Amino acid sequence: MIILKTQDEIEVMAKASKLVAETLQALKREVRPGVATEELDRLAEEFIRARGGVPAFKGYRNYPKTLCASVNDEVVHGIPSKRVLKEGDIVGLDLGAIVDGFYGDSAVTVPVGAIHSRTTELLRVTEEALYKGIEQAIVGNRLSDISHAI
Repeated sequence: MIILKTQDEIEVMAKASKLVAETLQALKREVRPGVATEELDRLAEEFIRARGGVPAFKGYRNYPKTLCASVNDEVVHGIPSKRVLKEGDIVGLDLGAIVDGFYGDSAVTVPVGAIHSRTTELLRVTEEALYKGIEQAIVGNRLSDISHAI
């Protein structure tokens, strides 16, 4: 069941989502060869808390971190660790934040330094598919419309 939100609730949801987007932008600037994924996690938690948010993933079903960081072909929701990023890697950064009881959640895949042209093409095509799906997320459409567009 979907519970309709008030305008005030929608505005708080937007604040939570904006905090997540700003956190991901800050993390993207820190992704480089030599950085450990646990350092990105530490930065994410500091960023969220400094702006009045609470990390949404940390403690959820005993998840130990703020960020999910998946390197290369690692399955989604990788746990940040001492693993150091290398030139040519890609890293998926997934995080959530809670603001006034409402959640924001998003993910992005970031190249680490220079990456292979095939990897660049993969990132381009998947981003294009994302936006084609978003275009179909409109009143009256079904999930299958979004899936077909992707």
